[in-house]
Amino acid sequence: MGSSQSLGVPSGTGPFKVGCTDVMADHTRQGSFFRLYYPTEAEQLKPVSWIPQYQYFVGLADYLDKSKMWFPPLLSLAFGHYSVPVGWNASFRAVEKYPVIIFSHGLGAFRTVYSSICLEMASQGFLVAAVEHRDESAACTYYFKPQMEEHSADAHSDLEEVWLPVRKLNAGEEEFPLRNNQLSQRVEECGRVLNILSEINSGTSIKNTLESLHLSDLKGCIDLQKVAVMGHSFGGSTSILALAKDKRFRCAVALDTWMLPLAEDIYSEVIGPIFCINSDKFQTKESLAKQERLKSKNNDLKIITIADSVHQSQTDFTLLTGDLLSRAFETRGRIDPLKGLEITNRAAMAFLQRHLDLQKDFDKWNALVEGNDTHLVSEPRHS
Repeated sequence: MGSSQSLGVPSGTGPFKVGCTDVMADHTRQGSFFRLYYPTEAEQLKPVSWIPQYQYFVGLADYLDKSKMWFPPLLSLAFGHYSVPVGWNASFRAVEKYPVIIFSHGLGAFRTVYSSICLEMASQGFLVAAVEHRDESAACTYYFKPQMEEHSADAHSDLEEVWLPVRKLNAGEEEFPLRNNQLSQRVEECGRVLNILSEINSGTSIKNTLESLHLSDLKGCIDLQKVAVMGHSFGGSTSILALAKDKRFRCAVALDTWMLPLAEDIYSEVIGPIFCINSDKFQTKESLAKQERLKSKNNDLKIITIADSVHQSQTDFTLLTGDLLSRAFETRGRIDPLKGLEITNRAAMAFLQRHLDLQKDFDKWNALVEGNDTHLVSEPRHS
């Protein structure tokens, strides 16, 4: 694969076309909110905006400590025209049972920032639920509350949006207690999304506050024996803790994990297989030592590092920023962005085949799991 010629979220390379919908089960802050990617047989696909609402640009400005007056319009100008090549609310391909990936986003991100990974996995035959966390780690997110006035006549006449901003560290505040607390909520939210998928699979009617495809179409097609948890950065530590706390998750794929939020006592509790796919720049010697400690009870720990990649190389931003923006926000390393994501996806799929007992051909990428590739280095170079 050569250099990325044009900016954009690429189509999946797997055998399936991909449908996509948003699910908000229970409109309150305590409810679940996630984007679901799934195989579709629809011929005509209807792409969806990469950034779902302008408010997310405001949230990103807030997270980046930029002016909420002038920065959101700039972000909108830079990213507002991008779409994700999926079939929005396209019909579900109800032909077989699909393994499941619950995906957890990083700090300051939200449910759509990893569309390229989620879309690729769905094109290869996974159901992928990208959680939008409500622990105040998302750049922003929203839920609904009942309206006081009764003059509105649209579909959500009795509900109004409430936006939840990112929670900043206060001056002098210790970071660990806040993040560890958020981590617990994140794990709970991942488990709750899995509960909802279980209910959908059994035919229980789920009330979705948002318009979507008929979730009842998924009945009997979700393979709840083959469930993995995956995430980037804060989502990486979320996936590790979720694996320790919820036995329904059979393995975890942790992308450039932020290790800080994990408490000391957790290292001895993790017994499932973990795959850490690191960038070349983010991990410190201390965080790598913590990753190695996950091996204490766990012979199925794999750690690889993608050469010349940066922390944002596993997000869509690496594909959507040109030279100027990528320099300003360090969204690109020296590796071609498409190549970096291809390695991440292929390595993850080979690992998932191994630990979810998939009848696929992903084992052709086993060498990546073992760290054997010219684009992999033995450890991050912190350069």
